Order: sequence, then structure tokens, then C-alpha cells
Amino acid sequence: MKILITGASGFIGSFIVEEALSRGMETWAAVRGSSSKKYLKDERINFIELNLDSEQELEQQLKGHEFDYVVHAAGVTKCLNREDFFRVNTEGTKNLVNALMALEMPLQRFVYVSSLSIFGAIHEQQPYKPIMESDTPQPNTDYGRSKLQAEQWLDSLNAGLKEQGKPLFPVVVLRPTGVYGPRERDYFLMAKSIKQHSDFAVGYKQQDITFVYVQDVVQAVFLACEKGKTGRKYFLSDGQVYQSTTFSDLIREELGHPWWIRITAPIWVLRVVTWVGDWWGHLTGKISALNNDKYHILKQRNWQCDIEPARHELGYAPKFQLEEGVKLSIKWYKENGWL
Repeated sequence: MKILITGASGFIGSFIVEEALSRGMETWAAVRGSSSKKYLKDERINFIELNLDSEQELEQQLKGHEFDYVVHAAGVTKCLNREDFFRVNTEGTKNLVNALMALEMPLQRFVYVSSLSIFGAIHEQQPYKPIMESDTPQPNTDYGRSKLQAEQWLDSLNAGLKEQGKPLFPVVVLRPTGVYGPRERDYFLMAKSIKQHSDFAVGYKQQDITFVYVQDVVQAVFLACEKGKTGRKYFLSDGQVYQSTTFSDLIREELGHPWWIRITAPIWVLRVVTWVGDWWGHLTGKISALNNDKYHILKQRNWQCDIEPARHELGYAPKFQLEEGVKLSIKWYKENGWL
């Protein structure tokens, strides 16, 4: 079996590559010329450079290949300019799929890694209830909007193919909640802050948070390759719901309980901080972790989601609860000199 993984040099993508190799698959890692190969050292990896900005270039770059599976994990989660979210996450997906179709690639599955963020802040009245597949997305970030537009385009593509009596494009969509684990950089900043004796939270209203360990996302990717039904969309979490302080409490425990100051600030303070972060990012050309999208993400109170379809249809069974996942993550950060 031959598999192509886009975003292979990224956090999630690099773990997907490792799992594909462990399964004995002919593994192709799609990278850009500037991509780091720090976590792609295995000599069995085949590299292919893809330009997701150009459908025509993609056709030339993919010509002569026949993949059984494509996992599209490439994307951006933060940008200086909002247009880049749509250029990469939306148009890049369109270009890749159009190139694969133009080449009549005999795919068994195309797994698209989307995000729970496409739904935005819904069911925010207490008691909170899980976000369901039947709910109407109301994304409140440019990241979420760009991912949703890609999903909607894939839906419209298959609707058009169905009307023409043509075979549907075999896409399966995964919508993970907050993904954490070794090599991840955003949640790592929380660990770094706690080690430096401070923990920062915003908002006084209860916040229900969900997480999924990176290896459980990888599990779902390969289950989707094996069992996913064309057009289906699956939420991914570890099946539990946590409070906003749980994650930082577990991190502090793994760091040996350093003394700390825990600050809970009103939402308006976060708005000011993220506005300054956006302004500073545009001034320096460096993307800040505290940006406009981050404001809406941290402001959102309900991140519950329904993973029962993934359990029943894919056989998805989360193996890592938050306590174990944090333990493994902090251990890796320490061993690799991040903490």
C-alpha cells in the first residue's frame, strides 16, 4: 500500500509518517523546499515536494504516482494575514484534490484533517451540551472559517459528481479538538509559563475543554483509511470533558509542583493582549501565539463534542487520557531540552 501524507514535517503529520512506516506502507512525505526534516529521518521515507498553491504544478509533481491513500494534514493554524488561512487551508485543498482527480488517481481514501474549530462558539448556555455533526457550524476564527470552506467545497464537489453520475471522490473528514503531545508548540507554551511560575486563564464563566493526544489522532487517521465511508465526518477527542484548570494542574504536577501565581483575568484583558499581539506581529513580521484567532479560541466556553460516530463506525477507541498524555508530553519536552 502506498500512502501520501501532506504536512508531513508538521506536528501531526510527522507522527502519521511514523505510523505508516510501522505498518510497512510505502510512505511518501509531502514537503516544501523550506520544510524541516528534523522528525523525518527514517531512510524508508520517500520525499516529494508539492506546491499546494498551484493545481498545474501539483499535476506535474504527482504525475506518474499512484497512491492508495492520501492524508491531507497540511495547513496553517496561525497567520499574520487572514488571507493566508484561505490560500493554504481552503485553496490548497482544492488544488490538491483537483490535481488528483485530473490524474485519475485510483484512491481508496482521501483523509482530510479538519478541526472542531469549524463550529465556533455554539451551545454556550449552561449546562453545556456536546457539539453534534447535525449542528450548524458558526466558526468564529479565520482558521475555522478556512477549514469549513474546504469541507463545504469537498461536499459540493461530491454533490456535483453525484448529479453527473460519476464516482464520488472518496473523502473522509476528521475533526479533532485540541491536539497535544510531543513536538506540539502551542500547549508547550503553557508548560513553559508554569515552569516560570505563572499560569494565566481568562473568563470567570465555566469552560468545558476537550483534548486528544496526537497518537489517538493518528489511530483515527488509519481507521478512516481502512473503514471510513465517503462523505462522513468524525469528531475526535479522548471522550472526556475537563475544566480549564485541569490541564495546567497536570502540567504543574509533572514539573514537580513549582511555586506559581495563577491569574484569572476578565475577557476584556485577553482582548487587549491579543490586539497587541496582532499589532506586534504585523510590526515585526513574526506571528504571535496571542493573536486575534486565539482570542476567540480562549474566549469560547464549550468545547464538548460527540465522538460516538467515530467509535461506532470506525472502531475509534481513545487510548490516552489527559493525565497519561500530559505525563508523556512533559517527559518528551524535558528529554529534548524544551523544558
